[in-house]
Amino acid sequence: MENKTSTNPTWLSLKEFVKLSGIEEKKVLELIDEGSIISKTHNDTLFVDVSSGAQTIVKSVENNLVSADMSGNSLDPIFVEKTINTILGLHDKVISAKDETIGAFKNENIFLKDALISMQEVYDDDKKTIDTMRNELQKAREEIEFMKRKYRLMWGKVSGLGGGNRRED
Repeated sequence: MENKTSTNPTWLSLKEFVKLSGIEEKKVLELIDEGSIISKTHNDTLFVDVSSGAQTIVKSVENNLVSADMSGNSLDPIFVEKTINTILGLHDKVISAKDETIGAFKNENIFLKDALISMQEVYDDDKKTIDTMRNELQKAREEIEFMKRKYRLMWGKVSGLGGGNRRED
C-alpha cells in the first residue's frame, strides 16, 4: 500500500493520524487505497503524509459544508469545532516537523562548514611543509653542486701536480 510521495512530506504513523484527525482507521485506509492520501510502509508500520491527509480532510469538510448548505441543514457546532481542531493539530505537526528539518539542515551546514575550514587549514599546513621541503631540497642540490665543483678543482690540481713532477729522460 505505498503511494507516490510529495516533496518533503511529513510522516505520521497511521494510529497517530487517526488519533489527530478523528477519522476512522477504516476510512483512512480507503482514502489511501483510492490515492487521496499518500502513504508509505517502513518497518511494517504504515505512515501517512500529513499534508495529503490534511488536504483530503479539508476537501471532505468543504464538500460536507457545501452539501449541508445546499440542503438547508444547519451544521453541528461540535462537528465544525472538531474539524477545525483536527486541521490545526495537523498543521502544528507539519510546522513542527518543518522546524526540525530546518534545524537539522542548519546543524549539518555548520558541521560541513567546520569540516571545510579544517580541511583548508590542513591544506595550508601541507602547502607550507611542501614549500619548506622544496627550499631544503634546493639548498641540498646547491650544496651537492658546490661539492662537485670543489672536488673537480681539487682533482684537477692533483692531476696537474702529478703530471708536472714527471721528468722526461
